[in-house]
Amino acid sequence: MWAPGPFARTRGLRGSLNLLAAVSLAALLSSCQSLFEQAYVADVSPSNTPQIVEEVQKGDPRAQMGAREHPRIVASYGGEYHDEKTEKLVARIAGALTAVSENPNQSYRITILNSPAINAFALPGGYLYVTRGLLALANDASEVAAVLSHEMAHVTANHGIERQRREEAEVIASRVVAEVLSSDLAGKQALARGKLRLAAFSRQQELQADVIGVRTLGEAGYDPYAAARFLDSMAAYSHFTSVDPYSDQSLDFLSSHPNAPQRVELARRHARAFGPEGTHGETGRDYYLQGIDGLLYGDSPQEGYVRGQTFLHAGLGIRFDVPNGFQIDNKVEAVLATGPGDVAIRFDGIADSDRRSLSNYISSGWVTGLLPETIRATTVNGLEAATAKASAERWDFDVTVIRIGPQIFRFLTAVPKGSPALEPTAEKLRSSFRRITRQEAASLKPLRVRVITVGQGDTIGSLAARMMGTERKLELFKLINALNTGSTLAPGSRVKIISE
Repeated sequence: MWAPGPFARTRGLRGSLNLLAAVSLAALLSSCQSLFEQAYVADVSPSNTPQIVEEVQKGDPRAQMGAREHPRIVASYGGEYHDEKTEKLVARIAGALTAVSENPNQSYRITILNSPAINAFALPGGYLYVTRGLLALANDASEVAAVLSHEMAHVTANHGIERQRREEAEVIASRVVAEVLSSDLAGKQALARGKLRLAAFSRQQELQADVIGVRTLGEAGYDPYAAARFLDSMAAYSHFTSVDPYSDQSLDFLSSHPNAPQRVELARRHARAFGPEGTHGETGRDYYLQGIDGLLYGDSPQEGYVRGQTFLHAGLGIRFDVPNGFQIDNKVEAVLATGPGDVAIRFDGIADSDRRSLSNYISSGWVTGLLPETIRATTVNGLEAATAKASAERWDFDVTVIRIGPQIFRFLTAVPKGSPALEPTAEKLRSSFRRITRQEAASLKPLRVRVITVGQGDTIGSLAARMMGTERKLELFKLINALNTGSTLAPGSRVKIISE
């Protein structure tokens, strides 16, 4: 959801909430960036004369363009993800690719983004980005190398420059300044999704990057078929997440890269130049799995955790449950949940240093369609609270606000007009909302990728049962390990599971 500290501003609602718009957006959602591995990678040792990216790129106008966008990219994807082991892994893969790329003299600045989205992309000047979500999905170094080589191809082919020439450069630059200075992270995310013009390429450019990327992949000693293989994995993951009607895929790779089956076949065709599948290149699976063991998976601690039907936030010291059958989507600006019968829930919080009465707060103008006569002061598990009803067009709403210190937490529940689900749903939320104890907060741990060795007697089913953070354990286990129907596990092999 949001970081535990700053409640100086309304998160996501900008001070005036139109209930109809908020829930209509939820209803709409219910109907609803690149690829490599090395065969002969030598151990990388520190140089006695290291090159500093800033020095190498000094005076390069392309790097200046990438630098302008960089802060916005990082903010939009939850900041940078820092883990020395994982960073060295990505650097090792990128180093092997750079040596055989179209322009070996091009320097790159690679950032791992702290986002569970499956994405990678490039900006002019050698700015490369890969999310930790993509690293968690990949099963070997060649697959990540396939992503990075494709993005490097965009850089060496100057696709970002060509794209920018078709845009209004000065307008983009001025927007970047305004957006970076803005403190509204939700706004930055929306802008990143819709306006990352330097990171969006034409279909022709994508196909050109595919050709260059697969060639670079094979020449670096990686399995050249990894590009096609990982495109299939990303498509399977996209299908898996689309089953969740509220899953937001707008920051994912396949939303900004064409992924027609023909493109996968083209990638395989380019790979055949190096020989039949399985005869050329290494995957780097062993050192890759070692490099991502312990990688953060899913929600970060700053956003709180979803555990089944429960949302918990150690920093805010709160928890609540949604009814059975509801799906929770923990976004930066709010927690959303959807259930049967087009029922939608939104939870967020604001600061209220004035300490006004909650009844007065509800009637202060931020609720469209409020029915003033329904405002009631109450308590929720010993906490000051107030409730009200609202109605607008096709929707009925329950509004519940709860105070903890200078913070007001808000539940908005929406149902189609006349639905009997409104009160039981809202009551479930209210009755389950409470503070968590210090012991509960201390016991909350993020989910991580854990690499384990298959033992005698282990099966796909028994290992999948050890997965945490999902009710679809078997599906996700097979997905993150690229296991197909009929696959078996050999004792001594290594697989990924998701656990604390």
